[in-house]
Amino acid sequence: MHTRSTVPHEIMSHADFKTLAQPAPSVTFAYGSDPLEHVEFWKPEGSGPFPVVLLIHGGCWQTAVATVGIMGRFAEALVDRGVAVWNVEYRGIDVPGGGYPGTFLDVAAAADLLRDRGGALDLDMGRVVAVGHSAGGHLALWSASRHAIAQGSVLHTERPLTPVGVVSLGGLPDLAHVRIAAAEACGADTVERLIGPATSARPDPYGDTSPVALAPLGVAQILVSGEADTIAPPCFADDYAARVERRGDRVQRLTIADQGHFELITPGRPAGEAAIGAVLCLLGLEQQDDR
Repeated sequence: MHTRSTVPHEIMSHADFKTLAQPAPSVTFAYGSDPLEHVEFWKPEGSGPFPVVLLIHGGCWQTAVATVGIMGRFAEALVDRGVAVWNVEYRGIDVPGGGYPGTFLDVAAAADLLRDRGGALDLDMGRVVAVGHSAGGHLALWSASRHAIAQGSVLHTERPLTPVGVVSLGGLPDLAHVRIAAAEACGADTVERLIGPATSARPDPYGDTSPVALAPLGVAQILVSGEADTIAPPCFADDYAARVERRGDRVQRLTIADQGHFELITPGRPAGEAAIGAVLCLLGLEQQDDR
């Protein structure tokens, strides 16, 4: 579905986005020994149990490009609507321990810490939605596909957290596709560094790292794109959706006119509001506007 605005918008650049002040959480939890292995916990006022978003930032899977703090405004906007947020930091491919398997193990450990501690934190573990922006869109979808990872993989988990749905915001979901299509934006060897080399024991590096290879995910999926996004154009969502729908998944696509990549995580912008609406819809808190 495309939404059409009647007011022209100047597309937000990365430099524009970086000028925005980002609020910080009051609580963090470690899930590993590395300083990057932690989550920010955002919780609404009042009594729960609260629905919760497993939130994963992007940045081309590189710590030098982006860290967890870029999602502060988005997290705060969800909290203002009664949703708790589990905002995940992880080791990127450009720092020790990142890449394969570390980046994936970090996201998995953060998700499973939520599984283990959510009840005690007054969270509704029957209403968890994974949300990711850019490279985080891939990781959010991957988090929902972990149940399909083969037992022989180092990424296999017996009892992974499984969200009820995923919202990918300007995501890079199909790694085989974006390896070429996003090379200019993220670097020519970025996906190879993320997924690791093929070996005799692991001949297909996409087999445990790409949601397409692990589909069907079996959960609701909404892919939100900015029509003017040059980093993750809407065709990335279209390509992913076509592939997983052939394997039995149902995917909803929203393309927001006159919006770029960073508006998707900026509340108050049309794309940011559409993203929040998609999350609330999957949590059963609000009907999505299908105009």
